[in-house]
Amino acid sequence: MENLAPYASNSASSRGRVYAEESPTYRNQYQRDRDRIIHSAAFRRLEYKTQVFVNHEGDLFRTRLTHSLEVAQIARSIARELNLHEDLAEAIALSHDLGHTPFGHAGQTALNQSMKEFGGFEHNQQSLRVVDKLEQKYAEFNGLNLMFETREGILKHCSVKNAKELGEVAQRFIDGTQPSLEAQLVDLSDETAYSNHDVDDGLRYGLISFDELMDIKLFSGQYEKVKKKYNDLNERRLIHEIIRRMINVMVVDLIDTSRSNIEKAGLKSLDDVRKQKKPLISFSEDMAAQNLELKQFLRKNLYQHYRVHRMSTKALDILTSLFNAFMNDIRILPQEAREACEKLKRESGEAGVARGVADYIAGMTDRYAIVEYERIFNPRQLSFTNLIP
Repeated sequence: MENLAPYASNSASSRGRVYAEESPTYRNQYQRDRDRIIHSAAFRRLEYKTQVFVNHEGDLFRTRLTHSLEVAQIARSIARELNLHEDLAEAIALSHDLGHTPFGHAGQTALNQSMKEFGGFEHNQQSLRVVDKLEQKYAEFNGLNLMFETREGILKHCSVKNAKELGEVAQRFIDGTQPSLEAQLVDLSDETAYSNHDVDDGLRYGLISFDELMDIKLFSGQYEKVKKKYNDLNERRLIHEIIRRMINVMVVDLIDTSRSNIEKAGLKSLDDVRKQKKPLISFSEDMAAQNLELKQFLRKNLYQHYRVHRMSTKALDILTSLFNAFMNDIRILPQEAREACEKLKRESGEAGVARGVADYIAGMTDRYAIVEYERIFNPRQLSFTNLIP
């Protein structure tokens, strides 16, 4: 790519793929990664996976798919301005939630509790597992065989214990080094997207109000500017104008602050990025404080709202019940999932079965999980036709 900074990721100097492949024609290696992610089954399933609100409760609410696309758009804009690799940033953004469970964070909590005796469950590690092993469509390897830097960026969090099992891609969690700047900017693009868009969905769904948000500096500052310029906007346009301005001020602050951090660090190469004690892509102290205030507000007023909590409680029951049922008798699993569990059992015993069950459940969409629960636990669903997945 043209105009890449010397400290940007460059596929020509990448650590490459686990399985060697010929270079693509007319695309760089990170473009190939992006394209493989978009064509994966796991990416398509994101359309029906919860962000905050269950998908079938409303057609306009954000899903994991729309969220991933929004993160990718923000990430590309930042990468372009900082002369980083846009295609790598986009690939990481599009794949960062591939391992998310149905029903959002409630689903992850349910699976993590169920998997407590078997190593736990964490969606970042599951996303890596999806692209490394679970996608099965290529003739010569399992997974998508993505570039090292893409896989590294997917793995946002990881304990030292798990890092030792994952090998080179997780070595930075042991060494205390940093990932690429592209991976760093996706992390904050993710925060920027979900905080602002959850405000958008929360307002439109009536779970939070303008009056409550007026105590939040990031929101009230943009609200006042919009009302001063457009005093007679209807609510839909008012919300959109505020949200887009909130995203803009966050992105501008992130670019300006990160550019200053990079200049002060005197970077000459990607190795210099990795040797830093802390991430160089960051908000200013003031914007970080405003962002934290917004996140704390959402945690208290939106994510713990009784209507959201009701959905979370149902999700916990559904996924826990499914996990226990499959662990008690893997013969009720569909053939492909059952064979995967049997293979993992030969390799790792009961823990292998549990991991196979978790793979199957994590891959479900919200509505598929509900249907599968009905098939197994609803006595009315006894016809042979209804038992076939």
